[in-house]
Amino acid sequence: MTGIGALFALVEAIYIVLVLAGANTANAFYRFIDSIAQPLALFFPGLFPIANEQLNVLVNYGVAALFWLVVTGFVARLLR
Repeated sequence: MTGIGALFALVEAIYIVLVLAGANTANAFYRFIDSIAQPLALFFPGLFPIANEQLNVLVNYGVAALFWLVVTGFVARLLR
């Protein structure tokens, strides 16, 4: 169970790195990661409205990544 959370958090982290690095948004890999990261971010994008777009992505998608790690870790402990 924690492996799934780690995978979801990894997708979010890759998306953050791509945005912060200024990746080409027309690139197929970027679009693929974006298409996965958006639904995995759940309700977190926009939770903390920050004017700086890069900081906005870092905070909101970073919180989503932490959410997946914490929730799946908690669920894994409950199932043991």
